[in-house]
Amino acid sequence: MNIHTTKYKCSECDKCCHSSSALAVHMQSHSGEKPFRCPVCNRRFAISSHLVTHSRIHSGDKPYKCHICHKAFSRSENVKSHMSVHTGEKPFECDVCNKRFTRSSSLVTHSRIHSGDKPYKCYMCDKAFNKSGDLNSHIRVHTGDKPYRCSLCDRSFSDSSTLQRHKRLVHSNRRPYQCFSCEKMFKTTDDLKTHVRIHTDTKPYSCRHCLDCFLRSDQLKRHLLMSHNEGTWLVCNICQEKFCDGRNLKRHIRRHEGV
Repeated sequence: MNIHTTKYKCSECDKCCHSSSALAVHMQSHSGEKPFRCPVCNRRFAISSHLVTHSRIHSGDKPYKCHICHKAFSRSENVKSHMSVHTGEKPFECDVCNKRFTRSSSLVTHSRIHSGDKPYKCYMCDKAFNKSGDLNSHIRVHTGDKPYRCSLCDRSFSDSSTLQRHKRLVHSNRRPYQCFSCEKMFKTTDDLKTHVRIHTDTKPYSCRHCLDCFLRSDQLKRHLLMSHNEGTWLVCNICQEKFCDGRNLKRHIRRHEGV
């Protein structure tokens, strides 16, 4: 009943807590104190539970599993967001472009596209980012640090999410995401979302110069380059073949390298 009746309000922000102890923990986020240190990478946290969650990056522990496809996650909230892949539910809507999201935090980050807000600034150059994770990855460009090494090959990565994606796409044949219309299976949610547009005839990428619309962003880039001479071609330095998308160029170069 304390959750419904008792409110301990933070004096620094509008957050309300259901107990005085929860409020005390929350206040640490404003004080700047971070007493909890990761013994592996020395990163510090204001709350002990955040350290516990962070430590799973190093241990690989994923205790929370989806009961439908059995995919595992390191945080319980990630399971809740993942369930939208199966249910299709996206309760958070952008009031500018009406795009919908499974999490409120994703909507907040998305809204910065419209506002142009980039609160995360690099202290080594003038570049700024709308997501803290993008800033952390960018800083490693300056330092050259790639702490996340693939256990199945010699490649290293600057962030854990890129490493996990690499393992899923390169080293695994697992396809946990199923299309409800034709039952075709996919490795990533992005691939599934793109495929579903075939059934719904949705073409979200529209050209600002003409009435053409496209299923994928790379199709729009190619159209802009070929039809309106907008953008820059990416050229292979081995055979001079042109590409409109960086991922396609990287994939092409690996063929030259025999990968």
